[in-house]
Amino acid sequence: MNTQNLDLLKSRLDAYRPLPPEVVKNLREDLALRWTYNSNAIEGNTLTLQETKVVLEGVAVGGKSIAEHLEATNHAHAINFVYALVEQGDPLDVRTLKEIHSLILKGIDDRNAGVFRTVNVTISGAEHVPPDFLNLTDEVDGFMAWYNGDGADLHVVERAARVHVDFVKIHPFADGNGRTSRLLMNLELMKGGFPPVVFQNSERLAYYEALEAACVKSDYDSFLEMTERLVVDSFKPYWFALGLSEEGV
Repeated sequence: MNTQNLDLLKSRLDAYRPLPPEVVKNLREDLALRWTYNSNAIEGNTLTLQETKVVLEGVAVGGKSIAEHLEATNHAHAINFVYALVEQGDPLDVRTLKEIHSLILKGIDDRNAGVFRTVNVTISGAEHVPPDFLNLTDEVDGFMAWYNGDGADLHVVERAARVHVDFVKIHPFADGNGRTSRLLMNLELMKGGFPPVVFQNSERLAYYEALEAACVKSDYDSFLEMTERLVVDSFKPYWFALGLSEEGV
């Protein structure tokens, strides 16, 4: 991972901060739509990008389930919550994990929203088997100990990627782990001054393969490479909004 190049991109954007309010509003709205659509589509939601847009505007889409509508609006609310966490400087802790997850499943599965699973689960099509639910407390405690220890010494982009992978590896909730992990990853990036990234539904297979390699073989290389590329891409809307060339670093 070329962290020096990533830091140069961040420094270039920092030079224009604080950004004009109208630029921030436009970028956030565009990001919320793309992030919500892609994150839900990766998990099987059938709303198109344009259908997601109208749902977020408060319009129902015919032929789509209530759950799919809620997945869109819930995710948008979770994004707003993540922005609030960043602005308030709140730390990442177990309570935060549960609060984000609770927003994802609100009205869809209230019984399991924000509650660690009490059953063992398998991930369809994956070789990785999440830990026994009886060990979840120890697994999550270990995750938080790493985050506050060795993880704190990593470059923010690598730490964010590791948070995503290691959270998915534990799979602490019965459902909604993928969406929660991508929100947690972006929480870390945003806390470090980087724009959020959007994993594309069109690259779902490569994304899953990179996650599988990291979870099963502890080989993070592919996932880190994908993350680095997405971070570079995440700056492009800012350059466009500010009238800057992408080659200006």
